[in-house]
Amino acid sequence: MESLRELYKIGKGPSSSHTMGPERAAKDFLARCPEADRFRVTLYGSLAYTGKGHLTDAAILSTLSPKPCEIVFDYDRKELPHPNTLMFEGFCGEETVGKEVYLSVGGGNIERLGGERSDVKDVYPFRNFEEIMYYCKEKRCRLEQVVFDFEDEGIYEFLLSVWKTMKAAIHRGITTEGLLPGKLKLQRKAKTLFETVGEEEEPTEFENRHLCAFAFATSEENASGGTIVTAPTCGASGVLPAVLYYLSRKYGYSERKIVSALAVAGLIGITVKQNASVSGAEAGCQAEVGTATSMAAAAVCTLFGAPIHQTEYAAEIALEHQLGLTCDPICGYVQIPCIERNAVAALRAISSSELAKVLHGTRKISFDLIVQTMYETGKDINARYRETGEGGLAKNYKVS
Repeated sequence: MESLRELYKIGKGPSSSHTMGPERAAKDFLARCPEADRFRVTLYGSLAYTGKGHLTDAAILSTLSPKPCEIVFDYDRKELPHPNTLMFEGFCGEETVGKEVYLSVGGGNIERLGGERSDVKDVYPFRNFEEIMYYCKEKRCRLEQVVFDFEDEGIYEFLLSVWKTMKAAIHRGITTEGLLPGKLKLQRKAKTLFETVGEEEEPTEFENRHLCAFAFATSEENASGGTIVTAPTCGASGVLPAVLYYLSRKYGYSERKIVSALAVAGLIGITVKQNASVSGAEAGCQAEVGTATSMAAAAVCTLFGAPIHQTEYAAEIALEHQLGLTCDPICGYVQIPCIERNAVAALRAISSSELAKVLHGTRKISFDLIVQTMYETGKDINARYRETGEGGLAKNYKVS
């Protein structure tokens, strides 16, 4: 399994697969083909269908600038090695001097077709969550210790920087008003949610609204191209920060405790990346927001000092009840239904941890089994509902 550094990426939104990934591919190709005086980049599959809304073309053009680049949106090719496929061609005069095909596989990670993923190295000797739990049993340690046993010595400071970035995104989000970029003209809502006070509001309602405000804050920052942390993706970046920030405000958790929660959430995330996918184009939003909900549920359990099997059960509940969740962003923007979905998922993460606390002794389904099921379900979901803009809300909502 790969490092948590490959899961938590600090960067600008709005999409890890459609913005961060293509940007990394462009940088890689530029390094491989420095002699080119112009480029042509062809986007296929989901990158073609929703690339405009996700700013895929803008990310590539900016990276390859000042050299001219033609962006081609190929909507016809269906047989692809991955739904997020893009081809780079470099030219010197009329001569082709370089050609590479890249796959944007989710969470900002890329693969070069026919090449090794030299940018990603495994640091954990585990294949699944069961093996992680067995290690903890043998070593008599908690889940977070696994991270500190196998990552490099700078991992604590890295996770602390992740937490600071998450908090900064929330602070910006709950203090900013106005419209999100794009033709949807969607109003920012985080500040309103955070500041609104109902006259006869129950404490639970007040707290839930604040939790949702924090999820809206990060998601709106992402939609605006602000700096966020993939957790596990840009489109699902609001869930984990919202839960951690809400609970840290409520209970005053130390930075060390929050870092432990990020570590455990990370183990959940890399388990999904190892055995399934966190790409909406490949497996639907269940792979993005579903995984984020599992990560957040595990983080809650860590903050509350729950045992490993309870943590696993909370993560399993969180993902099981998002099976089949489609990815149908209107106009390709990471706005509708993505922003509200992050808020609902934050609520669900806490509910999953509460259920697991009471019922963990009765569970039948392992986290590994639900990850396998999620991936199989994602492959079976019609392609129209996997970030192509051809089905669901993306098809039925007409922008006036």
